[in-house]
Amino acid sequence: MMQIEPIGAVVGGRTEVADDYWGGVHCIIRLDAGFPLEVVQGLEEFSHLVVTWHFSKASPDDVALHARSPRNDPRWAPSGTFAHRNHRRPNQLATSFPRLIKVDGLDLHVTDMDAVDGTPIYDLAPYFPEMGPRGDVREPGWPGEMLKDYWAGS
Repeated sequence: MMQIEPIGAVVGGRTEVADDYWGGVHCIIRLDAGFPLEVVQGLEEFSHLVVTWHFSKASPDDVALHARSPRNDPRWAPSGTFAHRNHRRPNQLATSFPRLIKVDGLDLHVTDMDAVDGTPIYDLAPYFPEMGPRGDVREPGWPGEMLKDYWAGS
C-alpha cells in the first residue's frame, strides 16, 4: 500500500471553507523546509500549477458513496461520487490549477487557489497545456450553473 506525506501547506488566503467566490484569493504554497531549493528551479517560468491537496477540514464521515444532487440542490439530477469534485470522495483529495505569481525560495505565491490556510499539499507540478484535455470537452449543464460564481471575487 502506498503511503504519502504532505510536501507543504497552504499559508494565508481564506480561512473558511466556502462553495463560491474564490477569485483573486492570494496565498502561498510553502514547501517543506527540508527540500533543497533546487526542487523549484525553473518553476518560475510557468504561469500555472497543478496542485493536489487534501480536504483537511472535512471529516471521513463526509464521504458519500452514492448518487446525490450537486450541492444537494434538487434542480440538478443526482450523480455519483466520482461525478463530483468535492470533499465527499473516498480519499478526500482535490486538484487545483492556481496561477503562479512568483517563487520566493520554497514559497510559491499563487492566486486562484481554492484551498484554505493550513491545507496539506501532496503534490504539485507545472501545468502543461500539451498535457491538458484533448478533443472536445463536454459536461452536463449543472456545473456551469453551479459554478457561475466560483471564481468571482468575494
